[in-house]
Amino acid sequence: MQLEREIVRQMEIIRRGTAEIVPEDELVSKLRKSLKEDKPLKVKLGLDPTAPDIHLGHTVPLQKMRQFQDLGHQAIIVIGDFTGRIGDPTGKSETRKQLTEEQVLANAETYKEQIFKILQSEKTRITFNSHWLAPLQFADLIRLAAQTTVARMLERDDFSKRYKDGLPISVHEFFYPLMQGYDSVALEADVELGGTDQKFNLLMGRTLQKEYGQEPQIALMTPILEGLDGVHKMSKSLGNYIGVYESPREMFGKTMSIADELMIRYYELVTKVSLEEIKGIEKGLADGALHPRDIKMRLGREIVEIYHSRAEAEGAQAEFIRMFQKKEEPDEIPEVVMNRIGSVNVLDLLLDAKLAASKNEARRLVEQGAVKAGELKIGGVDETVALSDGLVVRAGKRKFARIRFK
Repeated sequence: MQLEREIVRQMEIIRRGTAEIVPEDELVSKLRKSLKEDKPLKVKLGLDPTAPDIHLGHTVPLQKMRQFQDLGHQAIIVIGDFTGRIGDPTGKSETRKQLTEEQVLANAETYKEQIFKILQSEKTRITFNSHWLAPLQFADLIRLAAQTTVARMLERDDFSKRYKDGLPISVHEFFYPLMQGYDSVALEADVELGGTDQKFNLLMGRTLQKEYGQEPQIALMTPILEGLDGVHKMSKSLGNYIGVYESPREMFGKTMSIADELMIRYYELVTKVSLEEIKGIEKGLADGALHPRDIKMRLGREIVEIYHSRAEAEGAQAEFIRMFQKKEEPDEIPEVVMNRIGSVNVLDLLLDAKLAASKNEARRLVEQGAVKAGELKIGGVDETVALSDGLVVRAGKRKFARIRFK
């Protein structure tokens, strides 16, 4: 009876923020066996280090991994140093550029620093899939490729669309899901985590494990987190993201721009607030007992505290209130030393002041009416700004720079 209650408890936690579990009854059986034998499940999450930093959208499966850790199961992070050289074709309309070994390893080190803001480092096994993929012989690859068909590969939406549109699909891209699936064989994984866009790859792991005489893993898929615009997937290229490397002020400010209707989803997917509390918050918002502004401020504190500290979270909130409710400038404004004097084009100014990462971003900020130089609001991308020592330039709601001359 106690065993069954524990299974129910674990399943309730595992289902939190989960889009799909394939198949759920097998996961229940695995949990029962794990508890009876006092042997933790091997829970795998693969990360291809194709970029040097991650945002909250990437952390959704990491939060699920932490839940498994807290339940006593073994967390295994697979850094795809080998698969990363190909690049995951999921959702791509063209063949991805292959990364060098040096790029992959540099990105992997950055990833490792960031994921331990969520996972318990001492209870996490990190491994690189080159350990078992690099030694494979050509005969091994033939056996691996024989486990599926071209027709099955073309069932994937991205491959299917590219094929119908007459766009090239390189043969090596077909090996990506096979190699990800072979990771599960090499690790004898019990559960693999991934976003809903990873379903094909996760199910390939089940297929290969059966062919290699193993008990197939459970494919557990987490939702794709909407970005700050509330519509599109969180993405750096769309600029609708909250990066885990960002300052407390930037994190908190961006959180405060989230649409009210997305707050509960963010609480569930990217915070450590208990399900019971979240249900209470949802009820309080529905019946008017809680104010959305207060709940959003708590959401901002919860997120900042994960990646920084409680004190910095409270400080970020205090500064937000001072800046946006009292219309004051922040206490600390980064200073940028300029070599040029006189007037400068606003796009060049935003780049020089590090308020925009590219001319496209600078152009977008100006066109959105988000740029001010002192009290002057910039109206067009061709405008020039007269520089002066101490001039405060603002881009958007949270980015400031004070101009200094040498």
